[in-house]
Amino acid sequence: MPKGYLCMVLHAHLPFVRHPEHEFSLEEKWLFEGITETYLPLIKELGQLITEGVDFRLTISLSPTLVSMLGDEFLQERYINHLEKLIDLAEKEIRRTEFDPTFNPLARMYLDQFRESYYLFKEKYGKNILRAFKEFQETGHVELITCGATHGYFPFLGLHREAIYAQAVAAIDLHTRTFGKAPRGFWIPECAYNPGDEEILKDLGIKYFFTETHGITYATPRPKYGVYTPILCPSEIAVFGRDPESTKQVWSRTEGYPGDYYYRDFYRDIGYDLDFNYVKPYIHPDGIRIHTGLKYYRITGKTDDKEPYQPEIAREKAAEHAGNFMFNREKQIEWLSGLVGPPPLIVAPYDAELFGHWWYEGPSWIGLLLRKMAFDQDMVKTITPSEYLELNHPLQVSTPSASSWGNKGYHEVWLNGTNDWTYRHLHKAAERMIELANCYPRAEGYQKKALNQAARELLLAQASDWQFIMNAGTMVEYAVNRFKDHISRFTKLYDDIKGQKIDPNWVDRLHSADNIFPHLDYRIFRSFKETTLVEKPELQRVQQ
Repeated sequence: MPKGYLCMVLHAHLPFVRHPEHEFSLEEKWLFEGITETYLPLIKELGQLITEGVDFRLTISLSPTLVSMLGDEFLQERYINHLEKLIDLAEKEIRRTEFDPTFNPLARMYLDQFRESYYLFKEKYGKNILRAFKEFQETGHVELITCGATHGYFPFLGLHREAIYAQAVAAIDLHTRTFGKAPRGFWIPECAYNPGDEEILKDLGIKYFFTETHGITYATPRPKYGVYTPILCPSEIAVFGRDPESTKQVWSRTEGYPGDYYYRDFYRDIGYDLDFNYVKPYIHPDGIRIHTGLKYYRITGKTDDKEPYQPEIAREKAAEHAGNFMFNREKQIEWLSGLVGPPPLIVAPYDAELFGHWWYEGPSWIGLLLRKMAFDQDMVKTITPSEYLELNHPLQVSTPSASSWGNKGYHEVWLNGTNDWTYRHLHKAAERMIELANCYPRAEGYQKKALNQAARELLLAQASDWQFIMNAGTMVEYAVNRFKDHISRFTKLYDDIKGQKIDPNWVDRLHSADNIFPHLDYRIFRSFKETTLVEKPELQRVQQ
């Protein structure tokens, strides 16, 4: 019998990016890099663990925007083209480094990886890797949960409660249709909790969500066991808090594992290092140097002087760090078990893209850790949130504190001088969408199609990614243009619907371009004053 439990959570999210109007889209590469460097390596590791009979549990949050892109046939074909170019580049690199004993093995390593990715993506999973996650769910090793429909920042959408409701309903509906099972858990985007939001999630059948550490430690009343057991909101939905110690060991730039000098350096890429004419076919068509994914150096140190990457040593380091992480969790549980009444729980949530994309060895580290947890000790067992709740230990009733896992723990990343101008447009658009949903409860034909598209454009405008990018100062023009495009499209749809001058051809073009949530029902934005939650047909459908 274990003394305590470890709940690892990977939150996988990318903004909805799909540009059929362009031959090449730099922003679509976010998805392609995510598939090649994070999602496929994780799928490979988890599949191998299951084949080996390793008893493990992992929780994965798949955002609806990511789910939509992974299931999109147009993007699937573009990814195949992207992967074929990577294979071509790796083959070219093998020829270039033929007589170089240092870099030729690395070029061969990448070629093997890209070919394996091609096999997994195209042959094994028929271009739809969502099938892999569904299989992991069905074996019981992985619990899949959802997130806000477009990763909207709930505290700043809450001026209209209907906006949060719509974000949740659209997400749960897509998740249920995709994976054949309604999610029990919900990842509030950016862990941005605002008291009262959980009541909407509870009414939609959600059993638990997550907060940053101080969301629990500053809860009212103060939880007796801190973040080491979940608490129960007065609305009877459970809340799991992030453990700071396990977070620091992985996330910290200075103390975390990914910064080890033997791990692969993310920033040194042949797209920048090699002759321009040589890499030109594999970079931006406008001649802008970009990452190709072929990186030959290790972190080495804080200077620009880098040593060649050595995969064997890096894997040894990953095994060492997996053992260290397990050792620390054992000691942590041993100490906590003397203080906490119920079996203590360590909740360790991370951005999925950290593993593989930023930290190349990350997926291997996860596989090594889960093997060690299963075979090398018996004090700590991996568990999912649902399984922990099924242990039926009494939970303290408490209301979490407002919080997020953004910089400084609150909301300033998403509301500051770089992005505050967006909210007046979002609030007005939400007000207008609620008006449309109330005015046209039984729309048909192109009126209904236009209303559904208006809801779609509003959801896309609500994505917190746009404010995040504006704050970060990179790709700002793209984020600003995307936000303005969706708001402009929504506004024209609103005017056309109200003025009874809908242009069917334009609506069709919009629907083809912004095709997320194909089953979206605009009535999810109906005013709470018009109908109660229980009376909403879409809520009844989700709960069935």
